[in-house]
Parts: sequence; structure tokens; C-alpha cells
Amino acid sequence: MKSQTVKVMIIFLIFITVFLFNSFNLKAQEVKQDTLTFAFWNMENLFDTIDDPGKNDIEFTPVGRKKWTEKRLQHKLKNMSKVIKMMGKNGGPDLLGMSEVEHQSLINELIKNYIKNKNYGVAYKESPDKRGIDNGLIYNKDIFKLLSVEGLHVELPTHYPTRDILKVILKTNNNDTLYVFVNHWSSRRGGRERSEKNRLQTAATLEKNIDEINSRKQNPNILIIGDFNDTPTNKSFIDVLKTKPVTNFLMKIKKHVAQINNLYNLAYESAVKGRGTMKYRKVWYMLDQIIVSTAMLKEKGFTYLLGSYKIFKPNFIIIKAGRYKGSPFRTYGGDKYLGGYSDHFPVLAKFVLNY
Repeated sequence: MKSQTVKVMIIFLIFITVFLFNSFNLKAQEVKQDTLTFAFWNMENLFDTIDDPGKNDIEFTPVGRKKWTEKRLQHKLKNMSKVIKMMGKNGGPDLLGMSEVEHQSLINELIKNYIKNKNYGVAYKESPDKRGIDNGLIYNKDIFKLLSVEGLHVELPTHYPTRDILKVILKTNNNDTLYVFVNHWSSRRGGRERSEKNRLQTAATLEKNIDEINSRKQNPNILIIGDFNDTPTNKSFIDVLKTKPVTNFLMKIKKHVAQINNLYNLAYESAVKGRGTMKYRKVWYMLDQIIVSTAMLKEKGFTYLLGSYKIFKPNFIIIKAGRYKGSPFRTYGGDKYLGGYSDHFPVLAKFVLNY
């Protein structure tokens, strides 16, 4: 009798063990996640050494004012790759938007020669910019599949040729669609107020395209990155794109009135605290930003990790002393070759991808 009771108990324990194992295994599958890093960096005049007909790029040639040689180009590519590989796990971020790149061949070379341990794809379009600089995107092919690449033309009030907004549509391996917009808006040359109309027009072009996406897709995943040459509190963001601080989303969640199709600027809080990615006349400006749609703040698909937005500035890309102490260590100071990195610090944020 005792023997039979023991057998029953053993069978029962085996059953419970198998049941619990399967339950835990199923739960682990249900909460499978991947933490991704999305970043942006103004590459500061990443030119090849060839003079392109019809483009104002002669200064970045061996005979130009900058004395831009193949040796200096390779040094810059190596420098930039060193920083990029530190941005995310396994040797780089999962998405990196870039501005001030002359040709896709330069990004191809950067990946092939200096970032070999990450399976990157490239999305790129040539644009009508007079200097020949464009926006590009590299993406982790182990996570994303490229669906389409488009250059959104911006017709400025001055009709001066400018950079296209790079629109890239990606699909994740959990079947989520991500709309990425890489921006490099018109500079503040001539003063912020005088040049503001150009950035307002670029913001309006971006807004129109986002509205079109919202009209045909419910609560889409939208990621807007770039060097905007405006800060999060300027009219282009507040009045045109109507971006909001992430704290605004959190307050609405508490009140159970979170709205869809809003845009949230991850850089807002840092900007109002006086932080920035670029320093001009002793003042920091948060020109490089990451903006997301409501969908990317919720607990489905992509979810922004609160507080993970940051200006990425490892110690070696910061000037240590002198008049420009604390500023980004750039490639040139005027026409003087410094051998640094960029005049902007990169920015990044982390997201959880739920499967």
C-alpha cells in the first residue's frame, strides 16, 4: 500500500514539475524582448576627396582649402567608427541616422572597413543640396528588413536647394512596421529669426507626410531623428509638429486620457535644463533630437525606455582645455585640421522590442 502511495506521489510530482516548466517556458516566450538602441549623429562634412561637378565641394579635395586627403578621410572614418561601435550592444546601435554625408559609398566604406561585427544595411538618397551633403541611415539587418527608401523634397520659401528628408520604412522580425525620418534642416546662417521660415517650411513638409501616414494606419510607429538646427522649444516643434514632452504623456496615462497620433520629443527635458549637442558662443543648443509617436511609448511592439535618451559623449570626443573646453572635438577648426570627430555630439535612446 505504501509502495503504491509513493508511486502516486512521484507521478504527481512529475506532473507538477512538467506543468510548471511548461508554464514558465510559455511565460518566457510571451515576454521575450530585445533592447534596441536608436541614435543620430551629424557626421560633420563626411566628404570623399573627389570634386563633384555642380556641387560646392572643392574645399574638401586635396587641392582645396581644407587639404582633404585620402589619409585624412580614412582617419575620420576610423574615428567615427570608434564612437559608433560604443553606442550600442554588440558593436553599435540598431539604427543610426547620419547627416552631412556626401555619398552612400562613404557609409558603405565605413561599415565594410571599420564596423565589421555588426550586420548593417544602408538606406540613402542623394538630394539637391548645393554642397552635396545628404542624410543616411544604417540599420541592423538581424532586426530590420528594408521596405522602402524615399527622399522627401523640401521647397524652401527662398527656393534654395536643400537636403531632402530621408523617409525609410522598415519591418521588424516581429512584423512591426517602423517609419523613420532622418532630417537635417536649414542652418541658422543669417540669424535664427531670419532663417526660421526655412525650418518652418521643412517642419510643414514633415508634418504633411506624417499626417498622411496617420490617415491610413492606426497608431503607427514613427521615429523622427536629425539635426534640426532648431531646439525643442522653437516654433517648428511647438506650433508646426506640435511635439510634446514625454512627461506630458505620463500625466495623460495617469489620467487615462492618453491620445494616439501625438509626437513626443525625447530631448525636451534635457533642452530646458540647458544641455545641448552643439556649442556656439558659449551657449549649448539641443539641435540633435529624437522624436517618437505615441505608439512607441506604449507597452506593445516598440516601447521607449523612460530616461534612456542621452547625449552620447565619451570622454575622448570632448575638448579638455582652453577656450572651447567641453565642446565636441571636431575635424577642423576653420581651415585648420584638428583630426577630431564632429562639431556635434550624437544622441541616442533605447527601446524594448516586444515579440
